[in-house]
Amino acid sequence: MKTMNELMLHFMQDILYAEKASLREMAKTAKAVESPELKDLILRHRDQSQQQVSRLERVFDILGKRPRAKVCAAMNGLTEEMEEVVDESDRGPVRDAALIAGLQAVEHYEIARYGAMIAWAKQADLSNAADLLQETLDEEKEADRLYSELAERSLNPEVAAIDESEAEEEPEPEPAQPAPRKRPASRKAKEPEPAPAPAPAKRAPKAAAPKRAARK
Repeated sequence: MKTMNELMLHFMQDILYAEKASLREMAKTAKAVESPELKDLILRHRDQSQQQVSRLERVFDILGKRPRAKVCAAMNGLTEEMEEVVDESDRGPVRDAALIAGLQAVEHYEIARYGAMIAWAKQADLSNAADLLQETLDEEKEADRLYSELAERSLNPEVAAIDESEAEEEPEPEPAQPAPRKRPASRKAKEPEPAPAPAPAKRAPKAAAPKRAARK
């Protein structure tokens, strides 16, 4: 990339891929959530995203380029995280709250990209392109606001209530049993008295000396 037009084209290809990946992911997410209100928000924004793809194609025409998407690793990572949430959670408020966070991460990425492209379009005197991109940016910001409002008003309090009820149901820990008293050390057994020393052996009596014969 060496020029402003090349830079903008690169980001256009990136966001076109991101929008199409987001469309596929929103269809899956709408089936995975429990909240009817959240499902309705997702499907309504999905309809908007289809229009956003059409606007991007018009911007490609303004640039004189063929609409061609380029793999967006960032969007792939965000959608993979949302699929992990579905795989690792049960249907209910906790999953819905996690998926709203994932949907907003997608919106924040798109908001950053559209904001940059609008600035470049204005710098390049592409006012028609800037207006089309601004319309999409406004929709992305509104979607993010609606997701936040639903989470703060409904889903986050529901999740907090689940945590409180589970805490109440947890059995109280049993009082600690007093440590067993140590038994006093038994007195040392008396050592056996030493056996009396054996009496010294009696000496055998000396044999009497033979008497000398008397001299005649």
